[in-house]
Amino acid sequence: MEIYQGQSFPLGATVFGDGVNFSLYSKNAERVELLLFDAKDHQSPFQVIELDPHRNRTYQYWHVYVKGARHGLVYAYRVHGPFDPATGHRFDGSKVLLDPYARAIVSDRYERAAAIGSDDNCAKAMKSVVIDTNLYDWEGDRPLNHEFANSIIYELHVGGFTKHASSGLPDRLRGTYRGLIEKIPYLKKLGITCVELMPVQQYDPEDLPDQSLSNYWGYSPIAFFAPHNGYASDPAPAEVLDEFRDMVKALHRENIAVVLDVVFNHTAEGDEVGPTLSFKGIENRAYYLLEEDPRHYLDYSGTGNSVRASHSVVRRMIRDCLRYWVSEMHVDGFRFDLASVLARDEYGNRMSHPPILWSIDSDPVLASSNIIAESWDIQMYQLGSFPGDRWAEWNGRFRDDVRQFVKGGQGIVRSFSQRLTASNDVFGRIFGDPNHSINFVSCHDGFTLNDLVSYNYKHNLANGEDNRDGTDNNHSWNCGVEGPTDDPEIEALRLQQIKNFLAILLISQGTPMLLMGDEVRRTQHGNNNAYCQDNEISWFDWTLAEKHKDLLEFVRKLLYFNRSTPFFQEKVFWLAPEPHSSTKVEFHGIHLGQPDWQHHSHSLAFTLRNDVFGLKMHVVVNAFHEGLTFELPTDNAGPWQRIIDTSLAAPQDLQLPDTAPPVEEKHYHVKARSVVVLQSQDHNR
Repeated sequence: MEIYQGQSFPLGATVFGDGVNFSLYSKNAERVELLLFDAKDHQSPFQVIELDPHRNRTYQYWHVYVKGARHGLVYAYRVHGPFDPATGHRFDGSKVLLDPYARAIVSDRYERAAAIGSDDNCAKAMKSVVIDTNLYDWEGDRPLNHEFANSIIYELHVGGFTKHASSGLPDRLRGTYRGLIEKIPYLKKLGITCVELMPVQQYDPEDLPDQSLSNYWGYSPIAFFAPHNGYASDPAPAEVLDEFRDMVKALHRENIAVVLDVVFNHTAEGDEVGPTLSFKGIENRAYYLLEEDPRHYLDYSGTGNSVRASHSVVRRMIRDCLRYWVSEMHVDGFRFDLASVLARDEYGNRMSHPPILWSIDSDPVLASSNIIAESWDIQMYQLGSFPGDRWAEWNGRFRDDVRQFVKGGQGIVRSFSQRLTASNDVFGRIFGDPNHSINFVSCHDGFTLNDLVSYNYKHNLANGEDNRDGTDNNHSWNCGVEGPTDDPEIEALRLQQIKNFLAILLISQGTPMLLMGDEVRRTQHGNNNAYCQDNEISWFDWTLAEKHKDLLEFVRKLLYFNRSTPFFQEKVFWLAPEPHSSTKVEFHGIHLGQPDWQHHSHSLAFTLRNDVFGLKMHVVVNAFHEGLTFELPTDNAGPWQRIIDTSLAAPQDLQLPDTAPPVEEKHYHVKARSVVVLQSQDHNR
């Protein structure tokens, strides 16, 4: 191959004409070697290109153009420089490094242990692959970019969704992007409009304390631009990209948007005793937050390190990465894991105006993309005060307060009323978009919905940490027996509580998010931190769809009711004053206009009215252990219809307006621990 000077931009490996331009940032490197490998045998390079620091370096960028290189070429770097942890430098020429801008990865011979210590790890290192993204035919596909007001999010693990033998898929498709394609009809019928995929950026499957277990969740990124090759049915690098893009395209055909759970707060390289895979050996001081003693890493993620997102080079990499996933991979948005790490300066202090967050907020390429923050890290909680104008936020207060209220907690009714109305007390933006509150009762981190009503305590012994891992603050209630039971009364109560949680989630203002499998009572057997359980503890058991078909139908109708009822698509807070909101909300207790805000109160009712819609809705939530009789508003143009009563058996528990029975009485007896939703339409509008 012929070697030329190359250019500093764009970063990464870019196919130009009859060759490839390679560019890498490293401010303090003394020597850089580009290693080229055969695609089928990448244990040792067939060519090593020494980059001349005068000819192949511009400012802090090392670059070279290789004529004859092409799509599919495997490559890596060795970066030589000072190994001086006392000054924050960790250059190590014995380690073969990934390109931070790599579009694809080969890892079939990878061993994490080989990247630790002083031995050469070339044969056992992950390596990068040259990708020409222009070779793929999108067939006219574009990102959908649904507005939050029209979204029902389903948090989904690509592998776990179809790995179970009951998925009915051939072995080669189980746990893959193509396997997910086969299950799109299920998502469509359920009523999902957006899937939020747990991490699919290439992660280190060996990054966990117990190597007998598996890195299942994937929160250990090492190549931010590359789709994880472990979810492909064909491990060939170009095929991995094609399978991911085929999945996105197939979801878009069914009007289902794709949001990625992205992890820019830390990497798989861990702390000072962790491996050197990429960033550490390229420019450690730029990519990571270091302690005052730079031998050690600041850790706000609980994983050993924190990314230095305030550094200009890292900030650009994150922004380039997001643009790539939108422009070249057609995703519709991002959920940022532990996003508060991105709000820290080089010393780890909180910034009031973090440049990276405002850059994402205002980026024209990302202007139509959904951006969602998990607005905290292990030391900083920014829910409601996250920097930026258009960020949505995972509403952890919704989860906690709804759980406490439904289980019968005291002193929670006022907070509960705020959760029902998009948490204005948290976000303080009465004139903002209420749909920026991403409401959820359960997510990947914690109990499933079934386990929330089946366990008082976590049962994480299978994780190998003596049950010390995972939160103890679950706000769960087992309904009388810990774990599985054959007692029909307890099972009936658990089902009713599940329906209560789901009904509250879907009749609250804000954007609802469901956890994969909650609609069919997927269980993790009390494990509330199944990050390392790539097995039936975590996988979707498809036999549950038949076993719990009545609950599945309840959820389908509930999602349809949400999508077809204009109250839940509004972009103005129900609590906003006139003339900003045409919907009026009024709270009640057992008597109209007299909500019981006392410490011991366990019930709340509210009425929504909107003359523009010609629609009224009355909701009663009774978390008390006895039934209560509630007075109903009587100023309706038409009779009330009973849409939901979670105390009733299927199919009476939820009936859509075209078949819902009338309620003629002036009072409604709401049974213990149940939710009732009534609706009245003005047919004379």
